[in-house]
Amino acid sequence: MSLPGAARRVRAYGGQFLLLAVLTLVTALLITGVPRVADRLTGQGLTEYVAGQPVARRDLTYSTAPDVVPASEQPVAASRGTLLAAIEEKMPAEVRDTIGERWFAAQTVPGRLRGPTLSDDKGLIDLHLRAGTGIREAATLVGGRWPERGVTPAGAIEVTLAETIATTLGVAAGDRFRLSLLDADNNVLNSRPVDLVGVWRPNDPAGGVWDTLPSMLKLSPPEGDGQPFVGVAYTADAGLNSITAGEWPVAFGWRYRIAPDRLEPGRLDALIAGVDGLDRALPTEVKVTLSQGVDIPLRRFADSLAAARTLLAVIAAGLLATLAGLTLLAARLAANRRRAEFHLIRARGGSTGDVLRRGLAESLLVLPAAAGIGWLLGGLLPGAGSPWLWVLIAGLLATLLPPLAALAVGRRAGGRSDLGGRSPAVRLTVEVAVLGLAVLGAFLLRRRGLTAGSVDPLLVSVPVLLAIAAALVALRAYPWPLRLVSRVAARARGSVAFLGAARAGRAASTGPLVVVVLAVATAAFCGVVATGIETGRDTAAAQAVPGDLLVRGERFAPDTAGKLAELPGVRAVAPLLTVPAERPYADRAGRPAPVTELRVVLVDGERFAEVASAAGVPVSVPDPVRARADGSTPLPALVSPAVADELADAGLADAQGDRPAWLDVQGNRLPVRTAATVDEFALVGDGVARFVVLPWPALPADAPHQLAPTGFVLAGAGVDAAEVDRVAREGQNRYLRIGGVGTGDKARAPEVTTRSAVRADLGGTGVNGLLVFGFALGAGGGAVLGLLGLALAVLAGARSRGQVLSRLRTMGLSRRQWRGMLMVELTPLVLVSVLTGAVVGALLPLLLTPVLGLPAFTGGVDVRPQFEPGLVAGVSVLAMLALGFAITVEAVNNRRMRLGEVLRLGEES
Repeated sequence: MSLPGAARRVRAYGGQFLLLAVLTLVTALLITGVPRVADRLTGQGLTEYVAGQPVARRDLTYSTAPDVVPASEQPVAASRGTLLAAIEEKMPAEVRDTIGERWFAAQTVPGRLRGPTLSDDKGLIDLHLRAGTGIREAATLVGGRWPERGVTPAGAIEVTLAETIATTLGVAAGDRFRLSLLDADNNVLNSRPVDLVGVWRPNDPAGGVWDTLPSMLKLSPPEGDGQPFVGVAYTADAGLNSITAGEWPVAFGWRYRIAPDRLEPGRLDALIAGVDGLDRALPTEVKVTLSQGVDIPLRRFADSLAAARTLLAVIAAGLLATLAGLTLLAARLAANRRRAEFHLIRARGGSTGDVLRRGLAESLLVLPAAAGIGWLLGGLLPGAGSPWLWVLIAGLLATLLPPLAALAVGRRAGGRSDLGGRSPAVRLTVEVAVLGLAVLGAFLLRRRGLTAGSVDPLLVSVPVLLAIAAALVALRAYPWPLRLVSRVAARARGSVAFLGAARAGRAASTGPLVVVVLAVATAAFCGVVATGIETGRDTAAAQAVPGDLLVRGERFAPDTAGKLAELPGVRAVAPLLTVPAERPYADRAGRPAPVTELRVVLVDGERFAEVASAAGVPVSVPDPVRARADGSTPLPALVSPAVADELADAGLADAQGDRPAWLDVQGNRLPVRTAATVDEFALVGDGVARFVVLPWPALPADAPHQLAPTGFVLAGAGVDAAEVDRVAREGQNRYLRIGGVGTGDKARAPEVTTRSAVRADLGGTGVNGLLVFGFALGAGGGAVLGLLGLALAVLAGARSRGQVLSRLRTMGLSRRQWRGMLMVELTPLVLVSVLTGAVVGALLPLLLTPVLGLPAFTGGVDVRPQFEPGLVAGVSVLAMLALGFAITVEAVNNRRMRLGEVLRLGEES
C-alpha cells in the first residue's frame, strides 16, 4: 500500500491511467472552459449587437415641447443645463452604469432667415438656433470664431454654421441676417438680428452629438412645394438666453447614450427592468417626455440569449454524460485487465478495504492532478467564471471510479463481462426502469413545459435518458437479425460469414453501445437543430421579402413598374397595393358593415408568381389571386380566419357572390366574395391577423380613380438596391406631381428592403457566435467521443476475440479471411450504434423544440426540425469512418498482443 508501490503500478499500467487522466482532464476542461467561452462570446455579441443598432434604439431622450419661457426663469440655458446631471442621478443604478455620452441641447423654433447674401435662387430658409454641450469639442473652426459673447454690443445674436450649410447657402463669417418668427399666415411675430461669426467642420460626422433632428450638418429638404429648407445654427448660452427672453419659443432636450462596452449579459434583466422604470423617475422641475427604444434590442437579445443558453445546456449535458460513460468504461476496462491481480489479493485474505485503498492510492497519483490541469487550462480561455466546485466534484468522482471498478471485479471470479456479473432478471429490471423514466420524463417535459430559456434538471436529463433507453432497446433487438444471418451463413460455403455473424450476435456490450449512442445523438441533435434554424431564417426572410427586393412607399406612378423592369438584373416585377386599415361596407352605397378594421392587399397574382419563381422563393400563390377581373363582379378574396368569421356572421362575401362585401380602395368601391380562408400570406406583413388579399383588378379606362401601387416586389439577385431606390423615388414624385396627393402631404420616402439584408439581420441577433460555438462543440465533440467509445467497445472484447483468432489462425485461417471475419463482426456493432444515435438525435428536436425557444433565432418563425440529405450523408460518412477506425484499433491491438502468445497463455492472460 506504500506510495512507491502505487507509483510502480501506475507506471506499469501507464496506458490505462493515461486514458483515464485524459478523460478527466477533458471533462474538467469542458466544465471550466465552456462557461468562460460562452461568457466571452455573449459579451462580445451583446456589444456588437447594440453598437450596430440605430441611434433611436441606443438613446434615452428627455425632451420638452417648444414653449415660451417666463421671465422669472431667465437665464434659462444654465438652469436647464444642470438637469443633465440631475436626471441621470434619478435613473436606476443599472441604467446609470451603462450611460456613456450625454448631451444637453436647447433649440428655438425655426425662424425665417433673410439677408443680403441670401439670393432668391436659394429658396426659403428657416433656421433653428441651438445651444448645448459637446458641440465645440466635436468640431473645428474653419473660419471666424466661436460665439463667445453670444450677443454683440449692437444686440445681434452670434451664431455659427457647419461648413456644409454655409457652402450650400453661399455665406461666410461676417455676414449679417435677420431671423423672423412667423405665424401661419407668414406674418412677423418677432424678429432679431443675427451675425454669422464662424464656420466649423465636424471632427467626426458620425459622432453622437450630431444625431439630432433636424441635423446641424446639412439642410433638411422642403416637405412640399413652397416649403422652406431647414437648417440649424449654433449659438452660445448667452445668445439663447437673449432670444428666449424675447418670448421666442424654445424646446429642451437631455440625451443619454447607452455605451455598448458597458453592458454586461449577467445584468441584462436588471437593465431592462431599469429602463422600464424610467417613466416613474421623471424630473419634477419641468414637464418632460421620455422617448427611448433601448428596450427593444435588449429584449430581443435577452430572448435569444435565454434560448441559446438552454440549447447549450442540452448539448453540454450530452457531452458530459458521454464523458462520464467513457470514464466508467475506461475504469472497467482497466479493472478487467487486472482481474487476476485483484482475485489474487482476495484469495490471500485481502479485504474490501485493501482493494479500495490500493485502487485509491493509484488514482490519487494521477486523476486529481489531471482534473487540476484541466481546470487551469480552462481558466486560460478568455471569459469569466470558473466553476471550480463542479470541477472538484468531477475530479472526485473520476478518482473514485477505478477503485470501485477494481472492487466490483475482485468480488466475482468470472461471469459475463458484458452484463457486469448481473443476472438477467436484474438487467431486465434496470432496463425497464430506465425506459420508464425516459418515457415519463419526456411526457412531463411536454406536459409541464418550462419558461423559454430556463434550464432545469428535467430538461437536461430527458435527452440523456432517451438516448440510453434507445441504446438498450437497440441492444435487445440487436441479436435477432444477426441470428437469422448466422443461420443463412451456416448453410453457405465458407466459415467467415458464419463465424463473424455468430460472434457479432454475442459481442455487443451494454456500456460501449450506450456511450456511442449518446455521443452520436448529441452530434446529430446539433446538426438537425442547426439546419432547422437556418431553414427557419430562410423562411422568415422569404416571408418578409417574397422576392429579392421589396419596395414600399405611399403611391407610385403607374409606369414605375415598367421603369423598375428596365433596370439591369431585374427579371420580374409585380406591383402591390396595401391599405393598412379599411372597414368593409355592406353595399355599394357605403352602409357600414358589422366588421372591424382589416388590412387590404391587392397583388397581380400571375406576376407575383413569376417573381417568386425567378427569385427561388417557395411562395404559394392560390388560384383566386391569379384571377382576372375588372371590378364589375365580386373579386375572389383570400380572407384570414378572423375576418371570414365576421363576414359570415354579417351574411356578406359569400362564396357565390350573391351578397358581396364592399371595400373602398383608393376611391374605388370593389365588391368582394370569400374564395378561400388562409392563415397567412407573404405580402400581408408580420403579426397581421386580419386581412383580405385580392387579385389586381383591371379597372375600365373611365374609372374615376385608377389604382396606384404602393409597392413592388422584384426578382433579381444582382440588382443594385440604390438604383431601385432612385427609380422608386422618381416614381413617387411623378405621382405627387400628377396631383394624386395634396402638395402639403408629407409623403414618406420609399423603403427598399432586400431579402439578403433581412436574412443577414436574422443571423445577427448577437448570439450567433454562441450558437456556432455550441453546435461546433456538440457536433465535433460528439463525433470524436463516439469514435473513442467505439474504440473502447472494440478493446472490451479484444482479449476473447484475440484468443478465437489465434486458434483459427492455427487451423489455417488466412490473413484475408481474418480481416473479412473482423469486418463481419464489427460492422453490425458500428451500424447499430451510429444509426441508433443518429435517429435519436434527429427525433430529440421534435420533442424539445417547444421548450427550447428556437423562434428567437428566426424572427418568430417556428423551427421545424427534419431529416436533411446532408445529415444522412454525414451519418453515412461517420459510420464508414467509425468502421475503419474500429478495424484499425483491432488490428493494432492484435499486433501488440501477439496472437500466438495469447493462445499459449490461456484464458486469463
